[in-house]
Amino acid sequence: MTIAIIGAGMGGLALARVLHVKGIDAVVYEREASRDARGQGGMLDIHSGQRALREAGLIEQFHAIARPEGQDMRLLEPDGTLLLQEDTPDDAPSLRPEVDRADLRDLLLDSLPADTVRWGHAFESAGDGVVHFSYEHSSDEHRGDGRSAPYDLLVGADGAQSRVRALLTDARPAHLGQNVVELGIPDIDRTHPDLAAMVGRGNYWVFGDGKSLAAQRNGDGRVRIGVNFYNTAEDWFATSGIPFDDPAAARARLIDLLPGWDPRFTALIAAGDDTVVPRSITTLPAGLTWPSAPDVTLVGDAAHLMPPVGEGANMALLDGALLGLALAAHPGDFPAAVAEYEGEMFERAGAAARMSAKMQELLMAPDAARRLLAFFQPG
Repeated sequence: MTIAIIGAGMGGLALARVLHVKGIDAVVYEREASRDARGQGGMLDIHSGQRALREAGLIEQFHAIARPEGQDMRLLEPDGTLLLQEDTPDDAPSLRPEVDRADLRDLLLDSLPADTVRWGHAFESAGDGVVHFSYEHSSDEHRGDGRSAPYDLLVGADGAQSRVRALLTDARPAHLGQNVVELGIPDIDRTHPDLAAMVGRGNYWVFGDGKSLAAQRNGDGRVRIGVNFYNTAEDWFATSGIPFDDPAAARARLIDLLPGWDPRFTALIAAGDDTVVPRSITTLPAGLTWPSAPDVTLVGDAAHLMPPVGEGANMALLDGALLGLALAAHPGDFPAAVAEYEGEMFERAGAAARMSAKMQELLMAPDAARRLLAFFQPG
């Protein structure tokens, strides 16, 4: 019985690892040419997902690479007013430690047999127990070999723009009204020690005027910055006047779009390197379900793309681990395992998606900073 997992993200790798622990073989097909083909993003706040890492037998290794101090938080308004500062005591429990996404992915990859992940396999189509791949990242010597593989169970772990999703539902991601420009300051402690001290060890948030600036300390000494523009259209980047082909001019234009903000905040933008990346934020409908199929299912963002408020990676890890446990509990009976997994996942992920949507509404409010303060310090 062949299990084919499409995508080597958090959900797909967690599934492959739990299956490996349970003595069940699976193959992961990833469109990227190698594990180092592209950057993996910033830090992840891992809380409920720690259960998945326990099931995977990796919790001790996780705590060895996690950063409890990444739970530190500073919340400010654009005029420089500090509303909240929370510093994590050295002896505090690691309930929501931050971990570099690349480090966590490497932990999962290294826990699998070397031949589990097949790189350079871009999903093209599937049906009748056969999955077909395109040559997008394949070398010339592989062309013309058919590039197909059999499956008894196909698991779509291929992210927000999942192609496997179309086998189960017509749902597609919709724009959320949020557009983000991502920047970064490498080696900030050496290059900009004053800004490093300002940001601190964890998350640094500034909210106001329908915009926000989020700076986050990464484990490699880089500070990752996101400048968010709320209640903006899907084509906002085309009308924003940000010249993304000229990083220095793009940073200058971003500063212009934050009139009246404290110079300390815009200094973070000015200090960024030439990585200036636009991202439009999309989501799937909260509580999305589909009729269970005996040979196809989804995990992670392919199943329940949520607003980016800290739940996505945790849900993906849990999806992978719990699907793996269901498959181990129903050996050879994929329809029963899929039905059991999806029943639990729909309820769990639906609740998380609705909570994330409420948090997103709070972030998009004109008085988001004060609302966040009330959220973190109720009463």
